[in-house]
Amino acid sequence: MSPTFRALSSRNYRIYITGSIFSNTGTWMQRVAQDWLVLQLTHSGTALGITTGLQLLPALLFSPIAGVVADRVPKRTVLRFTQVAMALPAALLGVLAVTGVVQIWQVYLLAFLFGIGTAFDAPARQSFVVEIVGKDDLANAVGLNSASFNVARMIGPAVAGVLIAALGSGARAAGWVILVNALSYVAVLISLQRLDGRLLKPSPVTGTRKRAVREGVAYVRSRPDLILILCCVFFIGTFGMNFQMTSALMATEVFHKGAGEYGILASIMAVGSLAGALLAARRNKPRLSFVVLAGAAFSLVEIASGLMPTYLTFAAVLPLLGLCALTMVTSANAMIQMTSSPMMRGRVSALYLMIFLGGTPFGSPLIGWVGETFGARWMLIGGGAVSFVGIVAGTAWYAHRQGEFAWRPRRLRTRTVQIDQDDLILAD
Repeated sequence: MSPTFRALSSRNYRIYITGSIFSNTGTWMQRVAQDWLVLQLTHSGTALGITTGLQLLPALLFSPIAGVVADRVPKRTVLRFTQVAMALPAALLGVLAVTGVVQIWQVYLLAFLFGIGTAFDAPARQSFVVEIVGKDDLANAVGLNSASFNVARMIGPAVAGVLIAALGSGARAAGWVILVNALSYVAVLISLQRLDGRLLKPSPVTGTRKRAVREGVAYVRSRPDLILILCCVFFIGTFGMNFQMTSALMATEVFHKGAGEYGILASIMAVGSLAGALLAARRNKPRLSFVVLAGAAFSLVEIASGLMPTYLTFAAVLPLLGLCALTMVTSANAMIQMTSSPMMRGRVSALYLMIFLGGTPFGSPLIGWVGETFGARWMLIGGGAVSFVGIVAGTAWYAHRQGEFAWRPRRLRTRTVQIDQDDLILAD
């Protein structure tokens, strides 16, 4: 089998990724439909930013707890509960929109509740992959996960845009698309049920230890390489990767397009994102330098995208933007998973997601305000500039911490965190 797809040799992984593709397609359909619903209700970029921020706020509030849950409770069990926790708010929002009674405060509330389910789902889902394929194929599986996510990203927004346009382009049309996402979680539940438990490689469960969150934070603080990764993903996630909001406002405010053209933009970007995920999947051992350089390239391309004069030129640069973004994110995720202790993997994944997504509740309203005040183009130009400066500053700190001022790729140096005797017994 090709090195790019070697994780697919695992039957369990084939079942798992198939369910994920269906669910991710529904998720992308809801993202487009929810944004369109907010614009129909408010015609406000700030409201769009608030909705995005509220949906991602639980990642900031609950990720440390979610990481502890992922380390304490079998991850397959956690994932069963989180699918239901995400399906219910989606179903309720869809019903409210279809019946014509939806109000913006209800969208805000349900976006927040949906985000709670996502906050507990993400660390369990990410750290479950190694239990399916083992550490040898982990980097490849992480890349293929991102590839499947972006296949869904290519399909979902385009289908959502066509459906919304075909159903009348109003709030009710968006509601029907959101209901499709509510049904898509059934696919994940079926895939989890069909996994062969005998082939899984479960990580040791930590039990009901006190100070579990504090230990996870201490472990990350002892690893300068992890801190630099978190710095990169914080700036990119907070100020750079606001695609659903920036694309919506660029399509409607700058280029004066409708729902169909907006959906196409997301799908076009997904082409580059898919290429970036597959590129990362081919790398057995992603390097820290690769993460940093991909993040810097993303920042510069984002600035360039904000300067594009027409809808077609803007669409043309989006694949490169998606490639840089997914190359960085997938490589960062693989490094987090591969270099973290199995005892800490759930908590480190949760901190990674908290940093990556948790800044968005603050960044999205700010970026939305910039777009409403100075124009949509400045959302991209400003977000790219802040991301670039943040990555350069983080790299300079890492170089200083490692005792060198001319940063170059090198072997990662790690320090260990003292662990209790119970941890050593579990590790054996």
